[in-house]
Amino acid sequence: MSVRRLICTWLSLCPLIAGTVMAQPVEVPGFTHVRSLGGIDEYRLGANGLTVLAVPDPAATVVSFQVLYRVGSRNEAAGTTGDTHLLEHLMFKGSRHYNKALGNSLNSYMERVGANFNATTSMDRTNYFGTLGRDALEGYIAIEADRMRNLLLRPEDLASEMTVVRNEYERGENSPFTALFQQVMATAYQAHPYHHPTIGWRSDIEHANVDKLRRFYDTFYWPDNATVILVGDFQPDQALGWIRQYYGSIPRAPKAIPAVTTEEPPQQGPRRLVLKRAGATGNLIIAFKGPRALDPDAAALTVLGLVLSQGKSSRLYRALVDTTVATQAGAGFHALRDPGPFVVTVSLPPDAKHEQAEKIAWTELERIKTEGVTREDIQRVLGPYRADQVYQRDGVRSTSARLGNAVSQGDWTLFVTELEALEKVTPADVQRVARKYLVENQSTTGWFVPEKSS
Repeated sequence: MSVRRLICTWLSLCPLIAGTVMAQPVEVPGFTHVRSLGGIDEYRLGANGLTVLAVPDPAATVVSFQVLYRVGSRNEAAGTTGDTHLLEHLMFKGSRHYNKALGNSLNSYMERVGANFNATTSMDRTNYFGTLGRDALEGYIAIEADRMRNLLLRPEDLASEMTVVRNEYERGENSPFTALFQQVMATAYQAHPYHHPTIGWRSDIEHANVDKLRRFYDTFYWPDNATVILVGDFQPDQALGWIRQYYGSIPRAPKAIPAVTTEEPPQQGPRRLVLKRAGATGNLIIAFKGPRALDPDAAALTVLGLVLSQGKSSRLYRALVDTTVATQAGAGFHALRDPGPFVVTVSLPPDAKHEQAEKIAWTELERIKTEGVTREDIQRVLGPYRADQVYQRDGVRSTSARLGNAVSQGDWTLFVTELEALEKVTPADVQRVARKYLVENQSTTGWFVPEKSS
């Protein structure tokens, strides 16, 4: 069964082909089958608690192998911000048994087998992934397993990557929207570590050192804090055997992985900020405190965001863009492991008035709170959203990425159940969450005001 057909089955968009049967979970010594849903099998490696999600697709021509560590900027504190991202960069500099000096580095191996590979850091996770042919899978598993605990982490590697990271930081600083969003998050979240930008604060980045990064690595990079995700052309029993072979000797974390226990206290009034710097056009962001991804209200907030901003017939587009008050307008719920924000964004044309755009945006929010939405409103936005989900999940890499996002949110089954949850959202649900979360006293408003260069 192809990945696309599996997706269509999960989303009830396509009929199941007659005679096609979901593969049964395999039995591999050392592994326990935990659960299965939507063609995805979850296994646990008994030796060290490593979680494996297997999505075999014999029709695919390649396989995606992803290692996701449940550590992101939410696990950082003042003085360590940016460590997750810096460590992601240094993970490509070699491990004890696979490095440039030995002539068998990750880069050289992946280039030789014609694979695509990369890594990303977010608030809730760090992931490393490659897309390659089945014949090259064992070699990649061996390298990933080695760098889980045998990273070289040398001062010279940190020095060489600092230039790259500084350039990334400057690109973000030079983007008015990125800089404004960073300031809005820092203002909205004053206690919880979502306060910190994923790339880190400049002073922490500049004071990074190998000893500090080694402590961070030794805290979070363990098999019981990781999930391996395989999607595509592989044989489950063979792949699980390789995972047991290369990961099985790695012990569990010697200490409990530190939990994030800080909760954002209730906000007791609206917060505002203005960011002024050189630029051509203005931006407006209004952020509200929302729930976590696993909260039952998450689906209704997602639908609310779609009603406000999905397509040219959406509420914000008609009120702001059609009237030339704005060039772009959007809204959406950031579904995160801990309570995340519902965000309204507006891009302004040159010399536009922030006050006018903000007033119109609030008017549209209040309309939903007082007048509600219709079933037709919901169905109109869910149709394109369903199609977009099929597109985003078509292919082994994109399927793996979306599944990884669900893992980072707290439960991989969200990947399977998301559309069903959205279909159950009623007009009353949308109005209820708008009234509950889109509250002025729970809002943080940011303006980017461009200054003319002298």
